[in-house]
Amino acid sequence: MSTTSRMTDRYPSRVAPEPRILERQDPVVWGGAGDGPLTGDQLDRFDRDGVLMLQGVLDGGEVDELLVVADELASRPELRASERTIVEATSDQIRSVFEVHRLSEAIRALASDDRLAGAARQLLGSDVYIHQSRVNFKPAIHGEGFFWHSDFETWHTEDGMPAMRAVSFSVALTENFHFNGPLMVLPGSQNAYVTCVGETPDDHYKHSLRSQEIGTPDDASLHTLAERAGGEIRTQVGPAGSIAIFDCNSMHGSNSNISPFPRSNVFLVYNSVENTLVEPFSASKPRPDFIAAREFTPI
Repeated sequence: MSTTSRMTDRYPSRVAPEPRILERQDPVVWGGAGDGPLTGDQLDRFDRDGVLMLQGVLDGGEVDELLVVADELASRPELRASERTIVEATSDQIRSVFEVHRLSEAIRALASDDRLAGAARQLLGSDVYIHQSRVNFKPAIHGEGFFWHSDFETWHTEDGMPAMRAVSFSVALTENFHFNGPLMVLPGSQNAYVTCVGETPDDHYKHSLRSQEIGTPDDASLHTLAERAGGEIRTQVGPAGSIAIFDCNSMHGSNSNISPFPRSNVFLVYNSVENTLVEPFSASKPRPDFIAAREFTPI
């Protein structure tokens, strides 16, 4: 008997013919103001909106070092030929390189930095480990977008993440303008879980990391979430060194980048050590470890 078979699926998705919107059953913020670097006001805003933009977290020297690392990773022939590197659906331009905290000492140090890891422990109320890391590239003029989605829907169905107790940090290595495809979030959407329709194909990650179809919300549910947000879409913009923190269930996406300004970000996902992965809830087998870690040592 698998672990999943002994565990109630509180967030079923990809199992019914029609989508539904389920209310969240887990806290958004698990810790308090005295538990880490975030202030009480910042915790309140994150609890309300599911997203928090921090300006000027990294200085210029730190950003420059990470940019060099990102470009070096993208230029490695053996890495480019591996499954860890994802290219755009319509070109051979690099979209993402995965598991970068294991490939770079500088990114590993960033992931362990208390400015990030401390805030993650504070938000999740426990020790944390890295569930996923990657560098996201959105090239100038031809960078493709990411359709609206909840990360948790995929992490739950395909990776076996039981509860909404994970948080993402998107670290800007280049300025994120409103016109070069920045992160967009529907504020408050972290409290509504949109179930999706369609069975998970085998090895779905080979397609979904380039262009996701299964695991994306239906139009009507998106309209509902937008109405709940008061018609607001929160665009996360800021200079290099800024960090956008967002909840695992926040509905988010990004436009294509047709501007002449590229956008590069280090993306780190922290999961609670009390929320480690079990068998996938709606997939035949787990995704590879470089996408969804099954080594749960606290960082």
